[in-house]
Amino acid sequence: METSDLKTALLVQSHGSIAGAARAMDVNPSSISRSLAALESRLGIRLFHRTTRSLALTDEGARYLHRVAPLLDELDAAQDEIAAGVRTPAGQLRMTASVAFSEKVLVPALARFRDLYPGISVDLLSDDRNVDLAEHGIDLAIRLSPSPKGDLISTKLMATRYRVVASADYLGAAGTIAHPRDLMGHNCLRFALPGVPNQWRFKDGEGAETVVPVDGLLRISNALVLRNAALSGMGVAMLADWLVGEDIEAGRLVDVLPDHLCTATEFETAAWLLYPNRKYLPQKVRVMIDHLKVSVSSPERN
Repeated sequence: METSDLKTALLVQSHGSIAGAARAMDVNPSSISRSLAALESRLGIRLFHRTTRSLALTDEGARYLHRVAPLLDELDAAQDEIAAGVRTPAGQLRMTASVAFSEKVLVPALARFRDLYPGISVDLLSDDRNVDLAEHGIDLAIRLSPSPKGDLISTKLMATRYRVVASADYLGAAGTIAHPRDLMGHNCLRFALPGVPNQWRFKDGEGAETVVPVDGLLRISNALVLRNAALSGMGVAMLADWLVGEDIEAGRLVDVLPDHLCTATEFETAAWLLYPNRKYLPQKVRVMIDHLKVSVSSPERN
């Protein structure tokens, strides 16, 4: 039996459609249909109920693919393990991360990765949305969140901390900020993203928490643009340390509440590496994960 037909069937299952699997393989949907038909003919069962508008696994198909999937993973693992002994990592690696994280953190790390692994080409999808890994054929995603959710495998790349910052010019004109409650009299630059509330949370050194409603004349959906607005003296912003750490050190921005932890969601946040839920990790993905953990993580952040 051709393993390629089995892999095609599993890809159709993961994408939920022949068209989705065809896009992932960059082939004509008719070739996917022929592969499924050939496999079903050899097995003597129907794997999928197919109509012009929908596709669903049959009971027999679900049981069969559930048994076959780990066997194919083990076969791929064995083949890659043998190949790893005679060649260096190679191939195309598709990644995704937010626009700001891609620019500030990933691009510097990828410059060194290119020198270490010239056989791997990286396709980086910079997007502030949490794109579907299966739909876009993503091998590795980086998500910024309190904790990852879903059925993907995750590992922490680095802990993150947020800072409330403003330019010295803005503070000189609008007044200093000595306590989180002082923010209620300031123009606060806010994220225009779903799920981000119009209030900021603070915790002092003794663990006392303060929740402050924030308001302002500008809402922005991109962290890089929000940072530029703060640098331009347009207001106060809450931004990640990896984005504004250098600005604070250089004096371009002031950390107005350095003795407080701050967040718009949860205090414990991190950058997470996510990849599909399978037993074996391709060598190209493994070396990227190892490289990022060395290049990006630091004792100060973790």
